[in-house]
Amino acid sequence: MHQSLLIKNARLVNEGEEREGDLLVVDGRIARVGGEIAAENAEVLDAMGQVLMPGMIDDQVHFREPGATHKGDLAAESRAALAGGITSFMEMPNTRPQTVTVAALEDKYTMAKGRAWGNYAFYLGATNDNIDEIRRLGRDQACGVKVFMGASTGSMLVDDSNALEKIFADAPTLVATHCEDTPTILANQEVYRERYGEEIPLRFHPLIRSEEACWQSSSMAVDLARRHGTRLHVLHLTTARELALFEPGPISGKRITAEACVHHLYFSEKDYARRGNFIKCNPAIKGKADRDALRAALAEDRLDVIATDHAPHTLDEKLDPSYFKAPAGLALVQHALSMALELARDGVMSLPQVVRKVTHAPAELFKVRDRGYLREGYWADLVLVDMDTPNRIEREQVLYKCGWSPLEGEVLRSQVTATIVNGRVKYRDGEFFGKADGIRLDFARD
Repeated sequence: MHQSLLIKNARLVNEGEEREGDLLVVDGRIARVGGEIAAENAEVLDAMGQVLMPGMIDDQVHFREPGATHKGDLAAESRAALAGGITSFMEMPNTRPQTVTVAALEDKYTMAKGRAWGNYAFYLGATNDNIDEIRRLGRDQACGVKVFMGASTGSMLVDDSNALEKIFADAPTLVATHCEDTPTILANQEVYRERYGEEIPLRFHPLIRSEEACWQSSSMAVDLARRHGTRLHVLHLTTARELALFEPGPISGKRITAEACVHHLYFSEKDYARRGNFIKCNPAIKGKADRDALRAALAEDRLDVIATDHAPHTLDEKLDPSYFKAPAGLALVQHALSMALELARDGVMSLPQVVRKVTHAPAELFKVRDRGYLREGYWADLVLVDMDTPNRIEREQVLYKCGWSPLEGEVLRSQVTATIVNGRVKYRDGEFFGKADGIRLDFARD
C-alpha cells in the first residue's frame, strides 16, 4: 500500500517563486506540487499558510564521530539539525581517526546508517601524503575532498606545495578548502603573545586569524584551481577582500564557488565583548564591514551557498579563559535556517534567494541527485517555517550533546515547525517521530 502525505494550504517557496498551494508526497517522493490537491487515504498536514520549502542541505558540519563523541555524535547532532530545518548534511574528516583513507570513509557511512536522522555524505580528507587514496576515490563515493590549507581543529594541515599541486590536479571530485595561511597566523600570535603573554584578549582573534591570512590562502587555492581546472569550493569566507576572487553569476557557469556561514553573516567583532569564546571560531568572525560585504555578495550571487560549519565543544572547554586553550567552533545546526532567514527579514535578500542559497545551490554544486527542490519525482525533504512567530533561544531548549548555543538570549524572527525527510514527518512542533533512518546521499556526476 502506498504511503501518502498531503500538505495543504502552504506558501510554496521554490526556484525563485512564491505561491499558495498544496504538495502531495507518495512513497517518499514528491508526486504533485501546487494548486489544490485531493488525495484519498493520505495523511494530511495543514500548513496554515506557513512557508513550505526544500530542506536545507548543509555542506559543512563537524559531528565529532568517531573520536570526540563527548562533544557530539552523528545521532545527537543530526537530530538537532532536524529541528533547524536541515534534512541533509555533509560531514568533515578531522575526526579521530582522521577520514583520510577510502576505508575510513566507508566506515563513517556504516556508522551513520540507522543513526543519522537526516541524509548524509562524508568528505575524504587530504594530507601531505595521501594522494594515492585521493586518486582511488570514486567520483560518487564522497561529497568532496577536504583540504585544510590552514591549521584549525585537528592536525590535517596540508602545507606541502607539491602535495597541493597533486591534489588539485588529480582529485576525482570537488575540492573544498579551509583557507587560512598558518605562517601568517603564527607570526600574528607571537606579536600579541609578546604584549599579553598567554592571556591574549579574545578581541584580537580576528587580527590574529587576519584578513591577510585568509587572503594569502584563498588566493592560492583559486590560483591552483585555475591552473589545474579543479572544481573548487572555498568554505566559510569571512573578509570583503577575498570576494574579488569570485565571479557573480549562476552556479551552472562556475568551476570555482564559495560559501558564507550563518555565524559570519549574523555576528560581527563587536559581539566578542558579550559572547566571548562562544563565538570563537576559525576563520574568525571579522568586522561589520566584512559581514555586510558577505551579505551583499550573497545577494549578487558572488557567494553561492549558506552553510553552518557546526563544530561543538564542551561547555567546560568553551569557558576556559585562556586564549590558546579555549577551542574554536560553534554549535549551530539547530537554528541554522532561522539564522539564514534573518537575511530575508532584514531585506538583504528575498525569501526565494535565501532558499536558493541553503537548498538549490548546494544540491547543484555537489550534484546531489533528486534533492534540493520542490519538484515532482524528487525526494520529499521538506521544511515548514513559521515566518511570523519569534523564537527566543534559551539553553534549556538546546538539543546538542554539548548543551549550549552561541545564540542564547537572541531572538530569531522565524522558526521551523516541521521537518520531513524522505517523505516522513520526523519533527513537528518540538516533537520527534519515528527513528533515525536517513539515507546516504547519491550524486549525479558524469
